[in-house]
Amino acid sequence: MNTILALALPILAALETKGIAAFAAAIAISCGALGSTFAMGKLASSALEAGSRQPEVISKLQTMMLLAIVFIESIGIYSLVVAFLLIFTVG
Repeated sequence: MNTILALALPILAALETKGIAAFAAAIAISCGALGSTFAMGKLASSALEAGSRQPEVISKLQTMMLLAIVFIESIGIYSLVVAFLLIFTVG
């Protein structure tokens, strides 16, 4: 890990403000998308497992799952907004 940082340091030092903002935006959107993807996968897995164990609660489960997906997706949208702010306001 230290060797990667040691190799990346001269590259980051040579970047201008716009380049650093673009790099930070890429990190922001990738972290937000990765977290949202894992959360939605875990949610769908748990919902399918619960639906297979108790088929009579599928309609309630579907409503709760869709509501949770909306909140999870908002995290991805917030990271997109942060990435846009980094790109278009810096420089």
